Amino acid sequence: MDKRRYFVRKILNAVLTIILVASFNFALFRILPGDPARLLLPKGKQPPEAVEKQRKTFNLDKPMWQQFGLYWGDTLRGRFGMSFSEKRPVTEVVAERIWPTVLLVGVGTIFATVVGMILGVFAGWRRGGAYDVVTTNLGMVLYAMPTFWFGLLMIMLFATKLRWFPTGRMEEPGVELHGLAYGQSLLRHLFLPAFTFAIAYVGEYELIMRSSITGVMKEDFALTARAKGLSENAVLWRHVVPNAMLPTVTIVMMNLGFVMSGAILAEAVFNWPGLGLLSYDSMQKRDYPVMQAVFLIASIAVIVANLIADIMYYYLDPRVHA
Repeated sequence: MDKRRYFVRKILNAVLTIILVASFNFALFRILPGDPARLLLPKGKQPPEAVEKQRKTFNLDKPMWQQFGLYWGDTLRGRFGMSFSEKRPVTEVVAERIWPTVLLVGVGTIFATVVGMILGVFAGWRRGGAYDVVTTNLGMVLYAMPTFWFGLLMIMLFATKLRWFPTGRMEEPGVELHGLAYGQSLLRHLFLPAFTFAIAYVGEYELIMRSSITGVMKEDFALTARAKGLSENAVLWRHVVPNAMLPTVTIVMMNLGFVMSGAILAEAVFNWPGLGLLSYDSMQKRDYPVMQAVFLIASIAVIVANLIADIMYYYLDPRVHA
């Protein structure tokens, strides 16, 4: 397949997907039950004038097609309106939460990718042995383990019982630290939520990589490499692993795209101030502009990561452009 045509087709598909997702994004949160204008007011019976004023303030009194036009106009300009709950621009609210999410999910994803793939490589290479049985069963348990339940166990053991790490948050409330002391405090707060987030992905990558290794090691090129007299390590790392990584590349890239969506369960359990916790709080408060912004950013990140995976496939897999 022609290189330019392949890239143009993938980019156009990505752009079309973003347009469809952005349009769906507008409608998704407006079908949720509840009136955001009433939720923004103090609890109790409120006069109709107060509710109507809230609707006008956030353009909720306009017809749906006008709201859709305002939504697209703001989106194209990089504006997402005003937060219903915090009464300030959504861009400011979201910008404050991006760094904690990138830190948490980025560290967790890197850890899960490295550990999971290494475990999967040796499990597939030693298929049927004791190591394979133990790591494969462990991978299935980790993959199926509920994140929030595992997070609570980590808090009970390492934060409450042993007191090695804090129970949550990103920093000690009311304490201002700088330099090395701040870095040490950040690492202590980061360990449990990042480990909780990563543990399920370790199991996923281990299972996928093991399956890929067991399939590739039976291919003719692996048998030919052995027939040439190459050592087992050379066959594994120079021939089997590079080809077995192809299915894993897509999964890893898509999961990297979720960096911008945050880890809702992990962040909620540990009260980590990232996009995941922001999403959870916004859903509770029916804060449409914030929910739309987070959902759109997360969707675009996944689509772009998938596009990068498609481009990488062009260079990694000769069959794509054969």
